[in-house]
Amino acid sequence: MVRIEDIARTVERYSTIGGIAGRSLLDLDTNPVPADWTHITKIDPEDEKELPLLYPLYLQHTSALEVGGSRDVTDQNTEETLELVADRPVPAFQEPSGPKQVTTDTHSRAEFLAIPEVLNGDVEALIGTLGSGVEYIESELAPEMIAKKLPISPGAAIEDRLAAFATSWLLQETVFEAYIIMNPDSAAARESNVTENDLLDPGTAKQRAMAAERHLGSELIYLEYSGTFGGEEAESILEAVDEGRRWSRLWYGGGLDNRENAHAVLDAGADAVVVGNVFHEVAAEEADICERAVEELDTDVTRDEVLDWLDGEVDIAESSATKYLSTIVDVPNPEGRAREYLVTTIQTWLAVQDTVAELDEKGVASIPEIRELFQSTELPGRSDVTAVLDEESFLTDLLVALAAPRYDLEADGPPVKHLSLDLE
Repeated sequence: MVRIEDIARTVERYSTIGGIAGRSLLDLDTNPVPADWTHITKIDPEDEKELPLLYPLYLQHTSALEVGGSRDVTDQNTEETLELVADRPVPAFQEPSGPKQVTTDTHSRAEFLAIPEVLNGDVEALIGTLGSGVEYIESELAPEMIAKKLPISPGAAIEDRLAAFATSWLLQETVFEAYIIMNPDSAAARESNVTENDLLDPGTAKQRAMAAERHLGSELIYLEYSGTFGGEEAESILEAVDEGRRWSRLWYGGGLDNRENAHAVLDAGADAVVVGNVFHEVAAEEADICERAVEELDTDVTRDEVLDWLDGEVDIAESSATKYLSTIVDVPNPEGRAREYLVTTIQTWLAVQDTVAELDEKGVASIPEIRELFQSTELPGRSDVTAVLDEESFLTDLLVALAAPRYDLEADGPPVKHLSLDLE
């Protein structure tokens, strides 16, 4: 008599063989991470890491967004950041640094969950965090998700089985990132206990990447230099790892702020570059520029006058906006594009000052009044952002949420505390 357990084992065995054959013999690309992603913008939910006001203009050029950070990251600021950026205008995925940063809200907004496993760190960095994460999913997250889906409780025994199934299903959907960390002075190295003695030569990096792909099933191999550019050493490691991998995607991150270096690591074998700090620096730069513009320019200034002022105040070629756009190798004339976005932002912010002055003069009583005035105001950035997002009310929603605290009101809008500019 054939037992159900024997049938299940057979199904699992043939499913595994089918997956291996598809990847190895048939050379099928079954990796859930899209092969056409060539540029990833890493967005840190930490409150100090802000976004440009018209951030969709910049993000339309990247392939995807990675939401996650190493410090001061919570479930709340992760949820807020994903609410702001997910699918605006490209997919966002979550890379948590702690299990409780994953919630039902982040799971619903993120394209997928990416779990880091450090190949040259300590045991905790490879499996310890994953173990605590699995426990959290099965004991807290999965039951919460099940409770939201089921109208009544099916009983403790069935709930336990459903939670176990949901946990395995969620992990099956999860992408695993096999990190090779090569900057021992970075926060990532400190958290995973990577020291000078743990840095890898190209041959060893290749072997560990092969083990990660074939044994751990890592969909991503991530060479991380954390804030510094790896140069020729990184290129050698990328070439070696690229030679050994068959199915995993290969990404590089660290110190990228120009086109030459982005091209160098892509040419060495990386499928995508990951850029983080320089994007947040665009926001900090923008806040300073807009503050000066409000002090020095009239609100009815023309676009040409703003352009002349900007060129006199800022070295666009060396701006963070240009550096960020330069890392996206298929963006033509990043300096010209950066100038265009900065001018549009300044014009928009000056128009906002006019609107706020009118609101101050009227004496605002309600959110609908604020919304009506912003909606009727000609905002230079509105058409550009609407064209990118196909969300006509997006910029108005942002500005209403920015203005509300000024009048001691609460707006049911996006979490704008993550933006570089405010109206309080």
